[in-house]
Amino acid sequence: MAFSFGGGANTAGSSGFGSFGAKTTASTGFGFGTTTTAASGFGSLAAPGFGTTTTAAPSAGFGFGATGTGATTSTGLGTSLGTGLGTGLGFGGFNTQQQTSGGLFGQLAQAPVQSNQLINTASALSAPTLLGDERDAILAKWNQLQAFWGTGKGYFNNSIPPVDFTQENPFCRFKAVGFSCIPGSKDEDGLVILAFNRKEDDIRNLQQQLVEALHKVLGGNQTLTVNVEGVKALPDDQTEVLIYVVERSPNGTSKRIPATTLFNYVEQANIKNQLLQLGVVRTLTRTELSPAQLKQLLQNPPAGVDPIIWEQAKVDNPDAENLIPVPMVGFKELLRRLKIQEQMTKQHQTRMDIISEDISELQKNQATTVAKIAQYRRKLMDLSHRVLQVLIKQEIQRKSGYAIQVDEEHLRVQLDTIQSELNAPTQFKGRLNELMSQVRMQNHFGASRSEERYSIDADLLREIKQHLKQQQEGLSHLISVVKDDVEDIKLIEHGLHDSIHTRGGTFS
Repeated sequence: MAFSFGGGANTAGSSGFGSFGAKTTASTGFGFGTTTTAASGFGSLAAPGFGTTTTAAPSAGFGFGATGTGATTSTGLGTSLGTGLGTGLGFGGFNTQQQTSGGLFGQLAQAPVQSNQLINTASALSAPTLLGDERDAILAKWNQLQAFWGTGKGYFNNSIPPVDFTQENPFCRFKAVGFSCIPGSKDEDGLVILAFNRKEDDIRNLQQQLVEALHKVLGGNQTLTVNVEGVKALPDDQTEVLIYVVERSPNGTSKRIPATTLFNYVEQANIKNQLLQLGVVRTLTRTELSPAQLKQLLQNPPAGVDPIIWEQAKVDNPDAENLIPVPMVGFKELLRRLKIQEQMTKQHQTRMDIISEDISELQKNQATTVAKIAQYRRKLMDLSHRVLQVLIKQEIQRKSGYAIQVDEEHLRVQLDTIQSELNAPTQFKGRLNELMSQVRMQNHFGASRSEERYSIDADLLREIKQHLKQQQEGLSHLISVVKDDVEDIKLIEHGLHDSIHTRGGTFS
């Protein structure tokens, strides 16, 4: 399954490993070549595909009628093509320059600040001087526990602010590396993902109203057409809708709006508010990575991930051509990926059930077809015999009154020769009679005894022998007990007999 690596929208919140990260005022995902004041991690992994993402709160209502406020002030997508894109996110957040960005692999503009932060973190974990007595050792252990967990604040000095422990810190223990598919869609394909906080059935039932509402959001330009590429269910009753927009030119040609252009347009504040009213909680593009971007991504481990672990993940990649390492930080991210995996497993199982039903239906059709073929073959044989009989009768009537011709005489002689050879005792007829006798004998013996043969596994045969041996030992023991009992009975009878004789002599 594919998961998005992308730049976050310019909204206040956290960015990092699958929505775990340092608090920043504005962030992007993979901001290659960008300057930043605080490093952020991977973008949100909530939906398949690499690209830029944005997260917004779900709307209270669900309707595709009016698009809300701000619709009269927005400009259509067709009029914004080629203009005002200098500040947008180029190619899903790659190769862009922004004043406020949190690129994961960009150059760190304030290395001294990060160096001081590292020193403060080390002081909080090893030698805090907050209380000035033996309680500082207990505080150090508490700070270590918070750092391992990836949450809380580490107090270490009265004059220096505490250190914020996030799950991106190198001491956090709840980290792992998984693998996700590399998307193959190009920017010119124009595919943009809209994640709705609604169930798949609701989206499919109102798909036409959704298309009309999105067309209004894009300005209602008659030269633009919104198309739905696919609808897929996501965990937590969310639905992913994959769309693209086609622009028709006056000369009759048409082309797709590039994915980055469409994404930059829907990322505008007024357009985003309208999409929020439609129930859109997340938008992202699904574009492939260039070889240079992929190489740079693999060479630089994400924030908080040990380079050794990152290198080992690259070595353990089962399919380096189609998969890429993805960090997983925290139990929430693990739970999210587990839900997505369960969702994909259900979809695969559903597809397997459909394929199994199709195979069963094909097998039934094949059996029916084979039976019909056999029936038609028998019918063809009967018709061939009937045609031959008709030809024979017709030929007899046609040749009636004519003398036997030379070729017919030769044919009669050949037939007589064949008949005599068949009737000879040592020739074919005798052999056929002998074979028929053997077949009848085999059928007779086969009916009297079963010809079924069984093959027993060696382990099973050993168990059977052991069981029979135990049964034999039990029978032997039982026989010995019976013999002992018989001897006892004989002794009792002999004693009774002697007792009777002794009493008889006394009475006499």
